[in-house]
Amino acid sequence: MIEIRAIVTDIEGTTSSIDFVRDVLFPYARKRLPAFVETHGDKPEVQHWLHEAAMEAGLVEARRQDIIELLLRWIGEDRKSTALKALQGMIWKDGYEAGDYRAHVYPEVAARLREWRADGLRLYVYSSGSVPAQKLFFRHSEAGDLGALFAGYFDTETGPKRESSSYRRIAEAIGEQPRHLLFLSDIVEELDAAQAAGFHTGWLVREPQALPESPRHTVYRDFDAIAP
Repeated sequence: MIEIRAIVTDIEGTTSSIDFVRDVLFPYARKRLPAFVETHGDKPEVQHWLHEAAMEAGLVEARRQDIIELLLRWIGEDRKSTALKALQGMIWKDGYEAGDYRAHVYPEVAARLREWRADGLRLYVYSSGSVPAQKLFFRHSEAGDLGALFAGYFDTETGPKRESSSYRRIAEAIGEQPRHLLFLSDIVEELDAAQAAGFHTGWLVREPQALPESPRHTVYRDFDAIAP
């Protein structure tokens, strides 16, 4: 039996409800983005990501209002843009620190993460949200500060989540052979990419979703069912 030495987990639909991101975080960022860009647009880090968004959209010259409208449209589309995710993360930071909300995690997740860490497993996150946003998410969770449980975080700067090369880069960064790594996600295309890179995979199919008939990956209803 191959030893699992580290677990890499997705967030939305895996550790946490998609509804929290869709119904709380996205509206919060959408409402505050115009004012945030206007008041912070001269800061180097914000300028960098506004420029990256314009480049991604193919805008050679764009007014600040054009970029704001572009970003608002991308939020509505849930576009997996590294620039958008970075800017959203800056806005969400204010909300977490103000106590406007706490990040949702499924009831069994915190206890299971703590147990895995106590057993010597290293834990990592790979999400389309920016690394700073991931850190905020787990630091300000409904189950308390879970941030210290994780040894590292990866976002789309590592690469797209549906490409196997991204997972090979993660394995290299972690310093483990892919066969010693388990990737958890609710998205089968991400699991396919991880599997192609040599990872073990776990497909979270939570209630009330129907179980797949012929799954290509080991299916789990929740974290309590996982025995790495």
